[in-house]
Amino acid sequence: MKEHLYVVTYDIGDAKRWRRVFKLMKGYGEWLQLSVFQCRLSARRHAELMALLDGIIINGQDHIIMLDIGPADSVKPSIISLGKSFAPVVREPTIV
Repeated sequence: MKEHLYVVTYDIGDAKRWRRVFKLMKGYGEWLQLSVFQCRLSARRHAELMALLDGIIINGQDHIIMLDIGPADSVKPSIISLGKSFAPVVREPTIV
């Protein structure tokens, strides 16, 4: 299962929709800043996330940007972080 590393950022015009997007994103990635997440996603999970986000936002009012950084296991993001430390999300087993 090939996963890609994504940076997802969003600007949501309504507080209620913003909270819904934030809660959804917490299930798919690691929270970095107010409206910024990094995610490790397979093609299936990426498509699922996009569909769920599209069902929450209002086109023309809200904006979501998803940057595909590349294959999660081989990409070495070049990141400069001031203040808090930054580490790319690592794949870990999830027990359900």
